[in-house]
Formats: sequence, C-alpha cells, structure tokens
Amino acid sequence: MTPEVTPIPSMQIELAIIVGMLFAAGIYMILRRNLIKLIIGLVLISHAANLMILTAAGVQRGNPPLIDKGELLPNAPFADPLPQALILTAIVISFGVTAFTVVLFQRVYQSLGTDDVDEMRSTDVST
Repeated sequence: MTPEVTPIPSMQIELAIIVGMLFAAGIYMILRRNLIKLIIGLVLISHAANLMILTAAGVQRGNPPLIDKGELLPNAPFADPLPQALILTAIVISFGVTAFTVVLFQRVYQSLGTDDVDEMRSTDVST
C-alpha cells in the first residue's frame, strides 16, 4: 500500500503571506528615487515570483522523482519536478536581468554622476 501525498495547508497560507509581503516590499523599493533601491526591489520581486510558483504548485511531502533501476515509475508519493524546473529557469533569468540592470545603472552613474532619478530628469536635453 502506497501512502498518499498530503498537502500542508497551513504552510501554503504562510507562504502566501510571505509572497505578498515580498511583492509589497519590492514594489515599495522600486518606487523609491534611488537606483540601488530599485535594484533591490527587482530582486525582491523576482524572489517573490519564484516563491509564488512554488506555493501555487502546492507544498507537499514526497520522494524525489527518481526512477529506480528496473522500474517504470518512481516510487509513490513523489514530488512534482515541474515547479522546481520552472523556478530554476526563473532564477537564471532574474540573475541575467539583475546583472544587466546593475551594469546599466553603473553606466548611468558614470555618465551623470548621480543615482537620484529626479536629478536625472534635469539632465535631459530639450529639443
């Protein structure tokens, strides 16, 4: 007899609250005038998105989805590998976006000498 996968509902509620707090903190940081805070906000939002994928997939206990030699299916109950693969892809993409943003803001700081968004507007050339 194989045991069934049991979801952990209280953990999902806690994770949903944490995801909401991370999104709120990320949006708050993005709305600040400082470029460094904008980068931190992007990182917080990417972490919140990764945690949301994990929460939406359902937190459950199970074996790793590995197939033993001579078997056709993994031993039940097993964890779903798809959310983990999606999160791994999202981590790589968010790292690339963060690296690009850091380099872009470094170049802006070298050109303008400021990291304040309001001061950057005053450097615009009017035609």
